[in-house]
Parts: sequence; structure tokens; C-alpha cells
Amino acid sequence: MKLWGGRFAEGPSEVFERFSGSLHFDRRLIDADIRGSQAFARGLEGVGILTAAERSQLVDAFEKLREQSREAAFFEGATDEDVHTLVIRKLKEAVGALADKIHTGRSRNEQVSLDIRLWLRDEIDGIAQHLLALLESLVASARRNPDAVIPGYTHLRRAQAVLWPHYLLAYFEMFARDLERLRQARARVNVLPLGSGALAGSGFPFDRQALAQDLGFASVTNNSMDVSADRDFALDFLYAASVAMLHLSRLAEDWILYSSEEFGWIELGDGVTSGSSLMPQKKNPDSLELIRGKSGRVFGDLTSLFVTMKGLPSTYNRDMQEDKPPLFDAARQLSGSLEMMRAVIDSARLNPLRPASAVEESWAVATDLAEALARNGTPFHQAHQIVGRLVLESVRAGKKPSGWTAAELLAFDPGFTPAMIALMQPAEGMKTREIRGGTGPASVAAALDQAAARITEWRNE
Repeated sequence: MKLWGGRFAEGPSEVFERFSGSLHFDRRLIDADIRGSQAFARGLEGVGILTAAERSQLVDAFEKLREQSREAAFFEGATDEDVHTLVIRKLKEAVGALADKIHTGRSRNEQVSLDIRLWLRDEIDGIAQHLLALLESLVASARRNPDAVIPGYTHLRRAQAVLWPHYLLAYFEMFARDLERLRQARARVNVLPLGSGALAGSGFPFDRQALAQDLGFASVTNNSMDVSADRDFALDFLYAASVAMLHLSRLAEDWILYSSEEFGWIELGDGVTSGSSLMPQKKNPDSLELIRGKSGRVFGDLTSLFVTMKGLPSTYNRDMQEDKPPLFDAARQLSGSLEMMRAVIDSARLNPLRPASAVEESWAVATDLAEALARNGTPFHQAHQIVGRLVLESVRAGKKPSGWTAAELLAFDPGFTPAMIALMQPAEGMKTREIRGGTGPASVAAALDQAAARITEWRNE
């Protein structure tokens, strides 16, 4: 059955039916469609279209359809145009002519917007829980090795010594911002479009605030034409999902490198790796590579809807049917990737000796020495030059920082003091970085406690 047709002398062609049908992907909106229709039935009672008995009959019938829809057989053989016509057809089979009243004063344009918002709101809530779990895993991993020293990198070159927890907390901050972005997107999703009609507003005096309260929306939309054209809320989610996937991809790239034989910092769990069909020795980081690969897919989802919307004239156009595949895909990929990354973090084990050795054999202490000279009165530019010459001399001689003695340091330049020899040990230099946000041990310990407290606060909101 169609929700339209009186205007047409002939039905749509078979090729148009196939080309325009969306049930194969929008069927996942069925629970949202039924919940929205139940609320709308209550709204129709409020404006006198339905009696209390009719409303009760429709709501009960919808509830039975909701239960039936959880079974695969519910969709078998369905040739309906979309999920909305499927639901109406099934409803008519259950209650007869009464089903014809349910669409009174309601356009499919607002119905689609409502269904997507209901579905996406639930998806965001689930994704937020995955993010919180990932944040907890980062903190737990940091606490397992609170004193581990690793080289921090710029340009993929060893730069300065940092604590392993400080490194993990950098990703904590990224994912915390992702949680914030998702919550901001949810707030824009959580606005009721019902009552907007096709574009001019409903011709029936629905109590929109009551409908919003019924469905758990925080507010109602302000302009019916905007509702018909609006997919900003979907783009907001897709952007938030894309940035979260970007952060997941960067973490995946780090750990692909750090778990390689060349680095050897991390041992990934057997449960998140795979082997080779030819080479028996291989232990491949497939889980991380898949996360890295899926990020491009989600970026494409954002681009897809962006390009679809960019040239449309105002209010609804059928192009907007194509909003759902990228939205569904991005939510699925982000949820799966967050869950996968948490499993990787929980199973991974740090070998602290390898990154500590990388720090000690490099000149990651150079900045500490230059800053010590500056604190002792040497202008920093000159201090930078002095330490640069010290590094050059050491590289030529094949000398590590630990190979220098206090006497040799003093002989190299009178600006050095005997106490500065301690800074040749990376852990010593980190103690100068107790500024908030720095890698000083006390600062990092406090940041870890704050991170755990923030997770608790977010869970209780």
C-alpha cells in the first residue's frame, strides 16, 4: 500500500519501485517509528480525531507490532516502499479501517525526522557508554605502569621524556572532547519535529509540548519549513563520529608501531591479533588496522551527507532519503571501533624496559639541560647552542648522556654545574615539569585521579 496515490491514474513503474525503495535500510527505524506513532495516537486523541477507545486500540496494536518486529519473519516477503508504509500496512491488517486515521495531520517528512531523531538519540547514548568504558580502560592501563618512562615524539623523532600515563592521558583528553561533542550533538537531536506537517505546520492544534514530553524530547522545533529541510543534527553527529574515529585511528597507528618488533614496547593480546596463512611467526595487529581503515569509511559517511545536502532547495527533497545509510553506517562503525579499542587496551601489556632504553640512549634530556642552564642565568638561546654542541660532540663520539661525568660536563662549558649531571637521567628532568598539564610525576598522578573523578561525574550525569 501507498500513503499517496489518489492524484495518479497509474501506479509507479517496477523500475521506479526498485530504485526508490528504502525498506532494506530504513527497516532499522521500526522501533522508533512505532514509538513515535504511539505518541502521535495520543496526540490525535487530544485534538478529537480519536476517541479514548480508538487510541487505546491503536496503541495496543502498535505495541504488538513492536514485539513482532523483533522476529526476522516480520519482514519476510515485504515489498513495501519503506518502513513507514510497512508499519501502516501491518497496522491495517490488525485494526482495519481505524488504521487510516493514524496519519491525520502528519506528514512523512516530519515522521522521518522524528524517527531518525529517536533512533539517533538512543545510538548516541550507547556510543557515549562505549566512550566512557574506553576512558576507564585508558586510566586502568596508566595505573598499571605509573612510573614507566617513554620518549615523546615530534616528527616521529625522539623529543622529550614523558611518563607512560601522561601519554595515555593525552588520548583521554581527546576522547573526553569526543564525549562532549556527542553530547552537544545529542542536544540538537533531542528536539521534537512533530507538528510541523510537510512544511507549513499541522492543520490540527496538537499540544507539541505534551508530545515532546511523551517522547522525552527537551524542546520543540521553531519553524516547520526548517524541520522539513533539516539534517544538521545528523551532520553534527557524523562530524562528532568522524573526529572520534580520527582519534581512534591515531591511537591505532601509535600502537601498531609500538607493538612492532622495531619498537617492542607493547605486547598485544592474542585475542585481538591474527596470524599469517603463510608465515608461522606472525602476530598481526589486525584489530588496530581495521580501526584505522574504518576511520576513512566514517569520514566518507560525513562527506556523503554533506554533499547530498549542499545543493538542495529549501524544505524536503527526495535526495534526503540518502541520509540514512551513512548515518547508520557511521554509528555502527564507531560503536564497533570503540568496543574493539577497549579490548585492545585491556589486553595490551607494556614492556617498560624497551621505551626506557630508547629514552636513555637518545638525547631526550637535551631540553632539560638547556632549561637548567637558563634557570642558572644563561640566556636560553645561548643555552640551546651549548647543549646542541654537546649533543653533536656526543653523537660524533658515540656517547650517550649517561656516559658523561660531572667533571666532563664542567670542562665542556663553564655554564654547567655539578648538580646538572643528574639531568642526564630522564626521570630527573621530568621532575621540573610539575606544571599543571605537564609530565611531572606529581602532576601526572593528580591528573590520573582527576580523570577517574571526571568519569564518575560523567556517569552520574
